[in-house]
Amino acid sequence: MRNWLVLLCPCAVGVALHLWLLLSCPGGPGRHPAGPLAFFPQWKLRHYDIVVGVLSARHNHELRSVIRNTWFKHLKQHPALSQRVLVKFIIGAHGCAVPVEDREDPYSCKLLNISNPVLNQEIEAFSLPEDIPSVLSEDRIVSVNFRVLYPIVITSLGVFYEAVSVGFQRNITVKLYQAEHESFEGTIVWESQDPQGLVSRNLHKVTVNDGGGVFRVITAGEGSLPHEFTEGVEGIAGGFIYTVQEGDALLKSLHTRPERFASHIKNLEKEDALLKEESSTHDDIVFVDVVDTYRNVPAKLLNFYRWTIESTSFDLLLKTDDDCYIDLEAVFNRIMQKKLDRPNMWWGNFRLNWAVDRTGKWQELEYPSPAYPAFACGSGYVISKDIVQWLASNSERLKTYQGEDVSMGIWMAAVGPKRYQDSLWLCEKTCESGMLSSPQYSPQELRELWRVKEQCGDPCRCEER
Repeated sequence: MRNWLVLLCPCAVGVALHLWLLLSCPGGPGRHPAGPLAFFPQWKLRHYDIVVGVLSARHNHELRSVIRNTWFKHLKQHPALSQRVLVKFIIGAHGCAVPVEDREDPYSCKLLNISNPVLNQEIEAFSLPEDIPSVLSEDRIVSVNFRVLYPIVITSLGVFYEAVSVGFQRNITVKLYQAEHESFEGTIVWESQDPQGLVSRNLHKVTVNDGGGVFRVITAGEGSLPHEFTEGVEGIAGGFIYTVQEGDALLKSLHTRPERFASHIKNLEKEDALLKEESSTHDDIVFVDVVDTYRNVPAKLLNFYRWTIESTSFDLLLKTDDDCYIDLEAVFNRIMQKKLDRPNMWWGNFRLNWAVDRTGKWQELEYPSPAYPAFACGSGYVISKDIVQWLASNSERLKTYQGEDVSMGIWMAAVGPKRYQDSLWLCEKTCESGMLSSPQYSPQELRELWRVKEQCGDPCRCEER
């Protein structure tokens, strides 16, 4: 018996040492799928009925503070729910290094790359190679889409004509369509009114004179034109002449750019320090490895899905935004009433046949169809763990689109989950008795909603007594 003990003691010491090394590795449990939780899944942290992911921008400190002092605080103090829900704010680990004034648009982190602007003169937008003769094509409609990166004035529109002809006697119209909303975009369409086609050029074989970077032609490689403009070939059948507006202001902006960048980097360092302190104080932030901009929100969400699978144990996941009112107690009651704690489940308020925007904040240049698949509006929705697992395991291959809500709809079109429609996940900023969520509130409005809710039981009104 003593001999067996002699043999077993070194083994026991080795096992104990191995476990100590696993548990004391840098980063701690849950930081990496190959960590101790992967070897011993039964040692995972506390199991949660629901993980709540709150998408939040880095600078939205006040909104996060309001949430911590309203519905999140109520949850922590709730005797039945406090141990069943995990709430995390989802924040991009990196701020955009480009100042807002120097970006192509406020929704991305792309530098407005204007250099040596051509000022105080008219510019022909397209130059034709001299060695390529004009050819009459069969296309009767040709269009080109372009984005204006700095204000320009288009002074004239024109068409190409056959070199063998004398004069120009055909009926052709040229139209300029300015994009709607706040976007600086437009489309030029050339249309032949005669049976003959247009004299056109392949867009890739034409020199674009962008005035130093004040506008950019959007080719099929970068996106797709609106459906009504897609007839004909990817090319041009003429051109336009323009001038750069407010040239002095542009030169001043370019001259002061280095100072803005230096100041912006200092502000980013301060923001990083504030976020580090906030995270250390509250321990409720998940930093995901993306630059924190609106265009990167779908990537933020996919990274969070991966984090939940690697770091927690749960049944359902609720996604919302930091400007939304949420009633988690009502969410739990609804789950129990409708028996929504089941696999392959997606519960929300769904938009059907939603038209794809080609301009503005919700501009979509990657999804070619005129309408999106069904998607849940962004104030909140709930999905089952198996769907989160599928999204997490495919996160490196899933293409992201202009917004996380429509991206989710496109991804889910491949999965085919069981959708549970519920209008109490409100899509617009309004207040309804019994609502589960409502979006787009300021910090002050969220405080007031919750104050009325706690005082009267209904965030929308107090009955006279």
